[in-house]
Amino acid sequence: MAEQTQNLPARTRFRLKYRRFFKFEFLLGALLTGVLGTLVILSTWIFPEGGRSVDLLARLTPPFLSWEHPLGTDPLGRDILERVILGGRISFAVGLLSAAGAVLLGTVIGLLAGYYRGIWDTLIMRFADIQLALPFILLAITVIAIVGPGIDRIIVLMIVSQWVQYARLVRSSVLSLREREFVQAARSYGLRDRKIIFGHILPNALGPLIILLTLNVANNILLESSLTFLGLGADPQTPTWGGMLSEGRNYIQTAWWVTVFPGVTIMLTVLGLNLMGDWLRDELDPLGRTSR
Repeated sequence: MAEQTQNLPARTRFRLKYRRFFKFEFLLGALLTGVLGTLVILSTWIFPEGGRSVDLLARLTPPFLSWEHPLGTDPLGRDILERVILGGRISFAVGLLSAAGAVLLGTVIGLLAGYYRGIWDTLIMRFADIQLALPFILLAITVIAIVGPGIDRIIVLMIVSQWVQYARLVRSSVLSLREREFVQAARSYGLRDRKIIFGHILPNALGPLIILLTLNVANNILLESSLTFLGLGADPQTPTWGGMLSEGRNYIQTAWWVTVFPGVTIMLTVLGLNLMGDWLRDELDPLGRTSR
């Protein structure tokens, strides 16, 4: 088989070797997330005023009429393009930090519960079942109404509510891996449990974790935008996608661009992340491929 591959033209060999990168999911997902992520990272240098520059003489300027405001302006004369790009900082930060915190907490708990079993495993899983029955939005509204709004509180709430998904996923993988031959061989060599768990079991359970992490980042961006839209997120003066949607809802009939462009940006961001997650699922789980 290798000899037959070597006899193929160089271009064909290249496509066979890297064909997974030519998939529609990867190309479109990488393009969307790459472009949006780069703009968000560079937003502070591109727009040093922070999206708070007000020009009442230019309020509600329609899009595509001038280079100064290519996507138009909002009711206070602030540039929509500037605020859309700057608004991504909050959404990406919340999505990444909350997902990272949840995966760290859930992975550790899932590893220990699945490996040691016993009463603690039963208690943790029953607590997880109860927590999964609680709607996140209702829980978030209740907690934020008591302690007050804020991005840091939203991140903590997401971590507390989402660690369960990772814990259950890791636990199910550990239950099947703990009796495999390579784990039994590691025990026979006298390796400590910590070395077996983090050195042998965890690397074999990373595939599903990475897929879930990618999808949860997109989901958390939607959740943050929803909470900010309800007035439970960032400071209203800080540009955020959910805040822009909330501010523009009263002008949807007269100034559609105030709401449409932030909404389209949210859609494209979530679409790009979901496509990357779908591509990762195909690469890391060949038995569950969704496309050929």
